[in-house]
Order: sequence, then C-alpha cells, then structure tokens
Amino acid sequence: MLPFVFEQGMGFERYVDYALGVPMYFVYRGGRYIDVAGCSFRDFLAGKLAKLPGELPTLDDWSDHLTTLFPEVRLKRFLEMRGADGGRWRRICAVPALWTGVLYDAGALDAAWDLVKDWSAEERQQLRDAVPRTALATPFRRSTVHELARQLHRLASLGLQRRALSNAHGEDERFFLEPVAEIVREGRTVAEEMLTRYRQEWGASTDPLFREYAF
Repeated sequence: MLPFVFEQGMGFERYVDYALGVPMYFVYRGGRYIDVAGCSFRDFLAGKLAKLPGELPTLDDWSDHLTTLFPEVRLKRFLEMRGADGGRWRRICAVPALWTGVLYDAGALDAAWDLVKDWSAEERQQLRDAVPRTALATPFRRSTVHELARQLHRLASLGLQRRALSNAHGEDERFFLEPVAEIVREGRTVAEEMLTRYRQEWGASTDPLFREYAF
C-alpha cells in the first residue's frame, strides 16, 4: 500500500521518489545478474554501489528496477492493478472490465473518488488486512464491504454503458462484468465458494480444486 498516492500533489515525481528508495534486487551486466540486494537506486545514481563502484545506471537499469516494485497498483506505461491475479477466463475478463468502467469514464471515476476520498490511510490498511479473512462481510464504518462492492459494480457498469462499445451481437462491455455481478448478488466470493465445496462436495480434499478451477 502506498499512502502518499492519496495525498495532494501526487504525481510522477512522487512515485519516482518512492521508487528511488525501494531496495534493489540486482543489476544485469554482461549476461549475468549481480546481487545488489538492499542498495537503493538513489545510491546507484550516485555511483555508490559496492558491487559496481563508480558505475552509473542506464535507462534499462531503471526499467529493470521498476519491475521489482510490488505495491497494490504498479505504475508502468499503464496502471497495473495487482489485487486480482489469475482465475478462470470469465473472471480474468471481469477484472479489466471493472477497472475500465471505473477509470476510463470521467463520471464513474469522479464518483469512485467521492466514495473513497475521505478514507484515512489507517482505514485503507485495515480493509486490506481484514478482507482476506472476512471478505464481503467485513464491516466498514456504518456499512460493509459488500455494500462498497455493490456501489463499485454499479459505477463500473454505468461507465461501460457510457463507453457504448459493442460486439457483433450488439452487447456492450457490461456482459464481462457478470462474474462480478454474481458475487455482488450472492454476497459470496470465489474463495468462499471454494471453501464450501472443499468442506462439503469434495470431502476435505484439495485435488478437485486443480481440475475444476484450472485456467
């Protein structure tokens, strides 16, 4: 989590300042990886890497370093939303549809910001810590994460509707959101679905998981 991204004045420079201070993993030279773990890129810019004394970084070194940062949202040539990774094809398609509906429509983006702009860094961190355990039932202020999910789904759906990009069948992008709509309707996440099947249908065996949820 990067608390500073919600602060006034957030921009590329703030992200660069953050990246310069994140400990490095390696420098790639002559076909081999040189271990510089613990050193900062700021040190590298000053020629102060003990393994490469006096050597200054190239743009490729900076690019390599940026790939080793792992915040929830990683800045590349695009925003990489890292909170959801993998899943069956319907759900893989649902993730970019959700973010496209929110981020690529000005009305949806403004409404989403209104929803979260007064949250504190502590509240955001508490949500991140609690949701993996209690999912949509996680309490938040006077409501729950389920209600937040319902609102976010609605905003994404409206954003995709306004984009009005349709396939050959005349369907707009909202049909990609159906897996999200299903979760919101039932109030049950995929993880909870798996746990229920593990305890009941699968007889406490994880073997069916690799067959039925393969992608």
